[in-house]
Order: sequence, then C-alpha cells, then structure tokens
Amino acid sequence: EPQRREFRARLKELVEQGALVKLRGGRYGLADEMSLVSGMLKGHPDGYGFLITGTDEPDLYIGRKQMNGAMHQDQVVVRVEKGRSGWGKPEGRVIRILQRNTPSLVGVYEPLGRDGWVVPSDENIFHDVFVPGKLSQGAAPGQVVVVEITDYPTRHQPPAGKVVEILGQADDPQVELRSIFHKFGVHRDFPPEAIDEARGYSPEPVGDEGAGRRDLTGWLTFTIDGERAKDFDDAVSLEVEDGIWRLGVHIADVSHYVTEGSALDKEAFERGTSIYYPDGVIPMLPFELSNEVCSLKPREKRLTVSAVMEFTKDGELMRSSLFPSVIKSRHRFTYTQVWDLLENGDSKGEFPDALPVLKGMHRLSRQLRKRRFDEGSVEFDIPEPEIAMNPDHSVAGISIAERNPAHQLVEEFMLSANRVVARTLLEKGVPLVNRIHEPPDPDKLAVFAEFLESLGHRLPSIKKLPSKSLNKLLEKVRYRPEGRAVNTLMLRSLKKAVYSENPIGHYALGFEHYAHFTSPIRRYPDLAVHRLVKNVMSRKKLTGKEKHHLRRTATEVSLQSTDREVRAQSIEREVNDLRRAQFMQDKVGRVFSGIVSGVQAFGFFVELQEVFVEGLVRVSNLRDDYYLFYEHEYKLKGQHRGRTFRIGDEVRVRVAEVDLPRRRIDLVLANE
Repeated sequence: EPQRREFRARLKELVEQGALVKLRGGRYGLADEMSLVSGMLKGHPDGYGFLITGTDEPDLYIGRKQMNGAMHQDQVVVRVEKGRSGWGKPEGRVIRILQRNTPSLVGVYEPLGRDGWVVPSDENIFHDVFVPGKLSQGAAPGQVVVVEITDYPTRHQPPAGKVVEILGQADDPQVELRSIFHKFGVHRDFPPEAIDEARGYSPEPVGDEGAGRRDLTGWLTFTIDGERAKDFDDAVSLEVEDGIWRLGVHIADVSHYVTEGSALDKEAFERGTSIYYPDGVIPMLPFELSNEVCSLKPREKRLTVSAVMEFTKDGELMRSSLFPSVIKSRHRFTYTQVWDLLENGDSKGEFPDALPVLKGMHRLSRQLRKRRFDEGSVEFDIPEPEIAMNPDHSVAGISIAERNPAHQLVEEFMLSANRVVARTLLEKGVPLVNRIHEPPDPDKLAVFAEFLESLGHRLPSIKKLPSKSLNKLLEKVRYRPEGRAVNTLMLRSLKKAVYSENPIGHYALGFEHYAHFTSPIRRYPDLAVHRLVKNVMSRKKLTGKEKHHLRRTATEVSLQSTDREVRAQSIEREVNDLRRAQFMQDKVGRVFSGIVSGVQAFGFFVELQEVFVEGLVRVSNLRDDYYLFYEHEYKLKGQHRGRTFRIGDEVRVRVAEVDLPRRRIDLVLANE
C-alpha cells in the first residue's frame, strides 16, 4: 500500500507537469504523442472556457461548441487543434470529462411556469440549472438556493437539479457570505468526535505532561499580536550576555494535543488552514484548542516547542537549539502597545521588566532585517486594505492596515525561527514540508522587463535574475509615481510560494532553506513540522523505513496544504469583494480619484484612493474611441485619438453601479 500511494503521487506529479494525460479507466497516456492535454476547465460567462494545465505551457482556448458538455472546474482531456483563437491562444476541443467537480452550486431561483431555473452566482458557471417544480422546495423568486446537480449537461441538454437548501434573499450580505462558503465547500462546524477530543484537554499542563521538557517558566516571555487576536501561538524572549543575543521563539505545542491520525488531526488536515475574513474566522482547530488550551495566555503555564538562537551584535547566527518546553507568558502585548513603548517609553511604569527587553529586541530585529535584505530578500511596498465591521455586519469603513516596526520585529524573529528549523531538519536528513518559492519564469520576466523599459527602467538580466536586483529596482521607484505599478506587476511576474517536499529554497526571501514552524494553531504544515522537530530531537537517528514514511507524508501534506491555502485565499478575496461592494452600495453617483490598478482587453480596474476599493471601467463605456489592448505594456490605447490608460495612471471616476451578488463595482470616467 505505501508503494502504491507513492506511485500514485508520482503519477499525479507527471500529470501536473504535463508529461502524462489521465484517461478513463485509470489509464494514462503520453501527452506529446497523442496531442492531448488534461487539466481543469475554467469557464467564462459567455460560454467558452480555457484549459488550465498547471504547467508552463499556455492555456488552451475552448470555444462554446467545443465544450462537449463540460462545466467550469471539471477535470477534462482536450485535443489540441491546429491554429489559434482570437485570444492568441492555441485552441482545443474537450474529448473527455474525467471528473465532474460541481456536485452542487449556489444560485438565484427564477420560476418559469410550473418549473424553474437556478442562475449560478458564480459567473464562470455558464449553465443555468433546470429545476422541476416538484423539486424546488417551494423556493420563491429571487431567493438564493443550493441546488444539487442530478443530470450534468450534454452538448444538447442543460444541467438539471433539485433544490436542497434555501439560504435566503439575494442582496442580503449575510446570505451572500454563506453562499461563498458553500461555493468553496467549507463548513464551520467540527465533527462531534473532534470536539470531544478538544474538550478532553486541560488548559494548564497536568500530571506528567511537563515531563521531558525544559522548564522556561522563569524566563521573561511575552506575546505580541493584533488587538483582536485570541489565538496566541508564539511568544518571544531575549537575553544579552557578553555581547551575544540569546533570542527565544516559543511556539504553542499543538502537536501534543493533535496527535497523528486522531479525529482532530484528520479535520485539521482537511481544512489545512484557518480562514480569516473581516468579521470572523473559520478556524483550523476548535476554539477549545486554538483560543484556550494552545493559546499562550499571560500568567498561565503552556506547553511549547522552543527555538533558541544566539546571534552576534551584528545579527549573525552563531548557534541554535530546538526542544520541547514549558513557559508562562508574562505579558500580552499588542503591536500598537509595543511601538508606543519603544517610541515614548513606559511613562506609567507598567512594564519595568519588559521595556529594556523590547528595546533590545528592536535593535536585534533591525540587524536581522538589514542582513536579510543584504542577502537578497525582496520587500514589496503594496498597501493592504483593512475592512472594519460593525456588530450588525455592516461595513464601518476601509483603511490601510497599519504596519509599524513592532510588526517587523515579530516578523524577523519568526523568519529566523522558521529558517533555523528547516536547516536543522535538513542537516539531519529528515524529509519535511518545505515552504518554497521558485525563481521567476523568464517569459513572464520578459513581459515585465518590456513594461519597465516603457517607463525608462531596465532589468540587468532575465535568465538568472538575482532577487537582489529586484530589490534595487523597488528601492529606485519607491517614491516615484510609477512605484505602485512596478510593485504590483513585479509581484504578478513572480511565481507563487507553495509547500513542497523538495527543499529548493525561497527566492523572494533569499533563503536557501525555509519551512513554516511558527503558526501550528492556524496552518497544518507547521503542525507537521512540529511533529518532526519533537521526533528528531528525542532520538539519535531515523531508520530508512521511517524516512520513507516521512517523505511520503511530506508529499501528501504539501499537496493538500497548498490546495487549501489557495482555497482560503480565494475565499478571503471573495468575502473582501463582497464587503467592499456592500460598503459602496450607498455611494452610487459619487466621484472619486483613483489609480489604474490593472488593465485587460475588456476594461481597466481602478483603485479608489479615498475608500481603498477597486472597481472596473468597461471598454464598452469608453465611447470616445475604439480601444485596443496592448498586453505587454499593460495599457489600452484609442486608435484615433491616441488616448491611453495604463497601469499606474491617475483618473477621476464615478460609481455607476454596485452588484452585490456578483461582488462587482462598475465605474465610468467622471467626465463622460
């Protein structure tokens, strides 16, 4: 069975690389020899789609008549056709549907005679679903429903289904929120057996739970988090002796409670990560663990795993050690509080023990940060909007999230701990879940370089571009008008960071080895790495059989965790879009200044500076000229008058329409 699992993982890898195509009946074929490609279909509201292969090959365009009954997100096999589409992409035809990935969907019910149709909320699902009247559960016109697909579409027939749940009325933001969660298949409630396990633990260590651990309860440790945080999974400490900094990063020992194969573990693996949105969280672990048993609350004993690192006064790492421990956090600080103490001192005399330590931490973090950027870390300057909610779920306002040096202090310490853990495990030959970031794709960099040249900037090289060069460029444009555009497009040109069993390093951080260790309450990879640290620290050497098991586990956890991270990001993005649309509903007709944040053939996106919300100006509403899209220059240009809209341009726009179910804000130019 272990060999079969590893073989299946290898097959999946070859399919993802595009070397093999999955066929029916569990068979596989060589892609090149059959002119076949497999992948996921991404639908378009107009009825056509694109095959997303997940490889470096360009996406395939699938015309409306070549869909062959496939739906958005289906896993399909496509035959590559000769010629190219009007999109400039190679064309294909769906010849086989390997897997249907839409067992149910959310949409708005519209009656038609005795029967009805469900119009999907997700525009990319271009099939309306027919619902016989007797299977509608009495849904009223305009209600948001969950419909289960009973018959999938064919070339000549639409899909059919039955209503299984009525969520409520469209345009109700809370109904829309539930529809987003359903769309991505996430649920709040935990299985009863997982809750029972969580409730079986005592917050403070009992009996022999502290046995075999270093007692650090006498150390001055404290947590630094946001104002609203309840799950404190990391504490820090610092001592100075003979010019040597001894930094301690102490992480909640979640693995002590969430044991491999338990109900809690299975549910945490399935969820992969906590999902945060403006007025709530869907946690990876029950609140009994995340906010109580594993939360490093002040003046309470907690089980931890500690990374203790010794640095020179210049921030050079000399030695490190990892071990299970027990701590008792002295203070619960917020970022704002820490920065105020560092800026203005402790005028009330509340923290005489912590203030000197915080000052030392600030000095050390600056040394670590300087050293990190000298070694090639890339720092993007892209403001992050923060949505504040009222108790009644209305939007109180949107502002730029504050980041002060206290955030950087914690960030540097967590990066150092993550780096030390990865290096220690790899030096011992332990297979683990690495956090990797591959060097950028030269083709994408070439497009970015073309855009830079249009602004008068150059990249020194494309084939092997050191991350230091990117940082120099960002520093150069930091205070220039085009700075925001360069930051945004550079980020889009880079690959996404993922989890992998292969330790190939982290390009944007400039690290040779890196793993996630510091957030086991909210990320499954960190929990998996904790188990490895405790396992390795408690014994001399792993057997070949144990290494084989760990390698297989690392592969499974990496694939699942990357998938769940992408899902969480998609949910967070959609919920934020919903809240932004909700915030703009009463602002239709108002004029705002904005910056062009993205350009496509169908129009350009504008970020409204006053409210930090993005909307779309459609080409169809630019009636003064015929506009062409110049993809590599990220601009639209009028063919007769030469008027240009390019990423980074300042514009004045009016809010024309807000569509809450579609999470869409339509803008028009203010003078038109």
